[in-house]
Amino acid sequence: MSASPAYGEEKGGASSLGEPEYGHDPASGGIFSSDYKRHDDLKEMLDSNKDSLKLEAMKRIVAMIARGKNASDLFPAVVKNVACKNIEVKKLVYVYLVRYAEEQQDLALLSISTFQRGLKDPNQLIRASALRVLSSIRVPIIVPIMMLAIKEAASDMSPYVRKTAAHAIPKLYSLDSDQKDQLIEVIEKLLADKTTLVAGSVVMAFEEVCPERIDLIHKNYRKLCNLLIDVEEWGQVVIINMLTRYARTQFLSPNQNESLLEENPEKAFYGSDEEEAKEDKPDAASLVKRKPYVMDPDHRLLLRNTKPLLQSRNAAVVMAVAQLYFHLAPKAEVGVIAKALVRLLRSHSEVQYVVLQNVATMSIKRRGMFEPYLKSFYIRSTDPTQIKILKLEVLTNLANETNISTVLREFQTYIRSMDKDFVAATIQAIGRCATNIGKVRDTCLNGLVQLLSNRDELVVAESVVVIKKLLQMQPSQHSEIIKHMAKLTDNIQVPMARASILWLIGEYCEHVPKIAPDVLRKMAKSFTGEEDIVKLQVINLAAKLYLTNSKQSKLLTQYVLNLAKYDQNYDIRDRARFIRQLIVPTEKSGALSKYAKKLFLAQKPAPILESSFKDRDHFQLGSLSHLLNAKAVGYQELPDWPDEAPDPSVRNVEVPEWTKCTSRERRKEKVEKPFYSDSEGESGPTESADSEPESVSESDSESSGGSSSSESSSDSGREEEEEEEGEGRAPQSLEEEEERGKKGKKKKTQPDGKGGAESSWEEGSASESSSSESDSGSEAEESQSEPDSKRRATPPSSKPAPKATRKGTKEISLLDLDDFTPAPPQPASSPAVVSTSLVTDLEGLTLTDTSLAPTVLSPVFSTVKTHELLHRMAGEGLAVEYCFSRQPFPPDPRMVAVQIHFSNNTESEVKSLRVSEPKLLSGMRIQEFQEIESLAPGDAATVIMGIDFCDSTQAANFQLCTHSRQFYVSIQPPVGELMAPVFMSENEFRKEQGKLTGMSEITEKLPLPETCQSDHSIIQRVTAVANVSRVPCGADNEYRFAAKTVTSGSLVLITLERKEGARAHLTVNSEKMVIGTMLVQDITQALAQ
Repeated sequence: MSASPAYGEEKGGASSLGEPEYGHDPASGGIFSSDYKRHDDLKEMLDSNKDSLKLEAMKRIVAMIARGKNASDLFPAVVKNVACKNIEVKKLVYVYLVRYAEEQQDLALLSISTFQRGLKDPNQLIRASALRVLSSIRVPIIVPIMMLAIKEAASDMSPYVRKTAAHAIPKLYSLDSDQKDQLIEVIEKLLADKTTLVAGSVVMAFEEVCPERIDLIHKNYRKLCNLLIDVEEWGQVVIINMLTRYARTQFLSPNQNESLLEENPEKAFYGSDEEEAKEDKPDAASLVKRKPYVMDPDHRLLLRNTKPLLQSRNAAVVMAVAQLYFHLAPKAEVGVIAKALVRLLRSHSEVQYVVLQNVATMSIKRRGMFEPYLKSFYIRSTDPTQIKILKLEVLTNLANETNISTVLREFQTYIRSMDKDFVAATIQAIGRCATNIGKVRDTCLNGLVQLLSNRDELVVAESVVVIKKLLQMQPSQHSEIIKHMAKLTDNIQVPMARASILWLIGEYCEHVPKIAPDVLRKMAKSFTGEEDIVKLQVINLAAKLYLTNSKQSKLLTQYVLNLAKYDQNYDIRDRARFIRQLIVPTEKSGALSKYAKKLFLAQKPAPILESSFKDRDHFQLGSLSHLLNAKAVGYQELPDWPDEAPDPSVRNVEVPEWTKCTSRERRKEKVEKPFYSDSEGESGPTESADSEPESVSESDSESSGGSSSSESSSDSGREEEEEEEGEGRAPQSLEEEEERGKKGKKKKTQPDGKGGAESSWEEGSASESSSSESDSGSEAEESQSEPDSKRRATPPSSKPAPKATRKGTKEISLLDLDDFTPAPPQPASSPAVVSTSLVTDLEGLTLTDTSLAPTVLSPVFSTVKTHELLHRMAGEGLAVEYCFSRQPFPPDPRMVAVQIHFSNNTESEVKSLRVSEPKLLSGMRIQEFQEIESLAPGDAATVIMGIDFCDSTQAANFQLCTHSRQFYVSIQPPVGELMAPVFMSENEFRKEQGKLTGMSEITEKLPLPETCQSDHSIIQRVTAVANVSRVPCGADNEYRFAAKTVTSGSLVLITLERKEGARAHLTVNSEKMVIGTMLVQDITQALAQ
């Protein structure tokens, strides 16, 4: 590093306080240097014995780096603290070292033993940071140490450390490529990792080190497809691009046999004699020989699992899926990407630019895909010039005989723009439309001729260039236009336009025999002052006139050639000498002079105006090479489709023998292990072991049903659930239980060994799937298993879930471009085939007996009741309703979330909807919703606001304001909405209930009507009244529920015991006696109805 930083560099450390700094020697110009006592205070803090000072110093240093300041001179002081015992300091030291280890290699090498010790640290963040620093030291001598560290980290228990190991692999490979074989072994090991955290990073390492080793992907292909939806966005892009190239080498082209392609590949192929007769004989023969195309189930798996990612919030992910579909999907299915790409056009201009580049390429081959969205490509006045030109390109590609009138009308308005580059591009686009669509050629030509009288010279010049190209198609019919253009030579000064006019007059001089010599006369006058491109065309015009009309132009031609003979530009001098010898034969001139007319007046083909994006599709869409239209460094060519499909069995994964154990053995092991808490042991572990939770897959909106299994669940979904339920287990036992669970389930649901292929593909642990039944099953199945963080565990059912319930639910897609009214909150009911008590029992399962700090749950039944806040008559057309959504309020967990629904029934716009002047009792608070700027007539909007009721049922009063009116409204909560559900075991419930006795216990005896005798109805009525969760209970005639108050967190425990003779005994235990009393009244009233 240089001793004196530049004058403009910001000063850090002590110098940042604003004191003037002086160098050692004023005469040396050191007054501008900031080296004098630089960062001394930071160095002192780093040398101190107090961890707090060291931490403060490191925070300031990292902040300096973040602001782009140079902190390399602090390296010796920082590296000493790498052995600091304080974890926070150590983390920041590693952040600093990662930044500067490459620059200060010698000093970093001195601390290498400390980094190696860091690799054994119990904290996973320290282990990962140590590996990151070690891989940042670019010194060949430590390659063996790095190699050893990566191998150890690849076997680490923490997925975060394994992810860091994957990041270190490309660094080591770039330092020493001889380590490739060892690194491939590590990559192979990490590719088998089942965690989503590692997947993206290891695929990136695979792409950097050994992209040609496609055999490493075979066994992991299905797992990667299934994990894809849960991987982080960066990883999704990397995996999708890799799988695109993989699929191009392993599957047959779905469009190779378009005439034979059926939407449902299960149907047999029946050839049409009429269609075959129309085709050429060789083609017909080849089609007969060719087998009907059947899509590989793994190919379908990839397309199905990537489709939901079109709704991703990340533009790069959407673009990656779009290019995958464009390169891999059948033509009939590619259309789904159009809506997603059009949605991205609402993003930033940088994103728009990349998306439009790809849309321009796609729209050449698949025009019909984007035609419905033609208006989305109309140009806004605020668009940057580059975006405007790309949208023009797309509009021109989409123009056809049906929409050309609309497109040309758009172009007409664009010509009036102030952006000259854009106007020029528009005129070129009109020219392209005219050449592509013969019907509008004359209309376009007349429009362009009218532009010749435009005041703007650039518009006229561009029009001339385009007209020249159009006239070449039918020159004989347009001699008037050529005459009109000849008159423009006096006014137009743009060199390209003048050159185009001269070329036209010279090329078609026979159609304008009187005007051409006069134009040459005028140009000869101004020859010396013209631009080079114009001079060359003047010489050409003189030569052509000499050959066709030598009487009038002989002297003029000689004059022009003499001027050109002494021109400064050697191109013009050479051209003049060449033409003189060619058209004016002398004794010395060769045989070429005989063919002068054929050379100069030959028929020239009309130019074809093509899109500049025509040949770009040989680059992979979405890549940098496609954007630049040139092969970038590191670009990998997209492979061609194979003629014969490679063996699909290479992707089959062998199921290990040790996983094949019976459900009875599993049950024994589960009972022996301390897996469940004591409470489940008492209430019967057999039921828990038999009914292992399984996530029910949600059907995709395009589900074709048929032979699809509604119980198939994705591997990633089950991993998520098991992680949520049992965080205390060791990872190895988790995987063992998971494998046993899968195998046991497969044996239960598939006793005859059929129909399970799809399930096994989705779980990434399939056995052989070569039977035709499994193929057809996979094709018929369009249902997509979409993991959801709110998914609940439900027991496996012997019957598939009924489809009627699925069809009823309306799917709202993120891709929908039109505004939509949010659906009112629906009750989250469980599937009809599962008994309610079983659902709630499963919800109550816990894997630990020590969690006395209750965790908040979503309610089992959330029958949301809507209340009126403002009637439309009182609100002068504005109707407002509210409901308690029973969801946590993220900004403040001590507030109750209230969902407010506005609907504008007036004929005018309502503006500035907001909350004002809340009148609250002491302690109550309101978190206002964000102001709604405008609500159009007939529109509706839903917002969430938070209210802290302080565990009371007192109303919250406030004003609801619009731009013109204020309305006084109040929200009064039912007592059951002042609480949040709590997850606890039976033992915990009894323990807490024992503490809340005496005055904290309210009891009531009540009759149960005939309509309220079943488990389902009792639980539904209690959970409708209060936001509580079910607690597991061993007794059949007893129901327990638990919750805590939202504000104070006080426990509320409800016990309902059914007695003989349709009677019941209700007990509520709570510190809040008022809440307990009111809750007893509400529950009694609900059960009596």
